[in-house]
Amino acid sequence: MAKTVIGIFDSASEAQNAVEKLVDKGFTRSNIDVSSRTSSESMSSSTSTHKHDDDDSIGGFFRSLFGSDEDSRSKYTNVAQRGSIVTVHAQSSEEAEQAADILDDCGAVDVDERASQYGYSSSAGTDTKMDARTSEGTTSIPIIEENLQVGKRVVESGGARIRSRIIERPVEESLRLREEHVRVERNTVDRPATEADLAAFKEGTIEMTERTEVPVVSKEARVVEEVSLGKEVEEREETIRDTVRRTEVDVENIDNTLDRTSRLDRDVNVDRDVTVDKDLDEDDLRNRPGSL
Repeated sequence: MAKTVIGIFDSASEAQNAVEKLVDKGFTRSNIDVSSRTSSESMSSSTSTHKHDDDDSIGGFFRSLFGSDEDSRSKYTNVAQRGSIVTVHAQSSEEAEQAADILDDCGAVDVDERASQYGYSSSAGTDTKMDARTSEGTTSIPIIEENLQVGKRVVESGGARIRSRIIERPVEESLRLREEHVRVERNTVDRPATEADLAAFKEGTIEMTERTEVPVVSKEARVVEEVSLGKEVEEREETIRDTVRRTEVDVENIDNTLDRTSRLDRDVNVDRDVTVDKDLDEDDLRNRPGSL
C-alpha cells in the first residue's frame, strides 16, 4: 500500500541534499517531490493561519493528507510555509520507514517543536491523542475509517536486448590440384636418315606448354537464421491483502438508580428495626411484675 512521507527543511539546499541521499539509496526521482515556499508574513495566531491556508497550495496539499484534522493541517502548513518540503511516495511500509530515517538524518525539522517556536498553539479543548473536540459543553469523538484504495501502475520488470557482432573463424578445405611438367629426353641413335628425317632437316621450333591447376576461392553470404523481438501479453489476477483501521466507540450508560434503591432499602430496614425494638420493649414492660 502506497504511503506518503514528508520532510520539512529550513533551506532548499538541505532539501536537495535529502533528495540526493534518497536517490543514492534506490528511490526514483519520479517518486520524490520538492517544493519551496518562503512566507514573509508573520502568523501569530491560529486564526490568521487558517485564513492563509485556504488560498495556499501548501494548505491544500496538507488538507488532502490530514482531511478533517484541522489542527495537524494548520500546524504542518504553518511550518512548511517557511521552508522547503520533500515528499516521498513510498510503495510499502518498509520504504516509508527508510525514507523517514533518511529525511531525519539530513536535518528534517521537528514539526511540533518548530510550530511552538513560531508561536503556533493547538485549538483549545483539543486532545491530540483522542482527537476529541469540545464545543459549547458537547464533547465529540470523530469516527475515522480507512478505505483501501488499490490501483496499478506500469513498472519495468525485465526485457531482452539483441546485439549483433561480426566474428571470424578459420576454415579449411582439401582440394586435389594437377600440375603438368614438360620433360625433355635425348636418346643416342645410329641409323640411316630417312626421307622424313631429311624433310625435318631444317631450322624450326617445337613448343610444349605446361599447365597447372590452382585453387580459386570465392565467398557467398547466405541467410541461415533470423532473430526477432516480440511481446506476449498475459493477464493474471492478484489478491491484495492489507488491514484498514476504523474508530469504534463503546457507549456505556452510567446509572446510579440501584445505589439509591439500596440506600433507601437500608434506611427502611433501620426504621423497621427501631420499630420492632420499641414493640419488644413495651411487651417486656407489660409482662414484667408490677407493670401496669
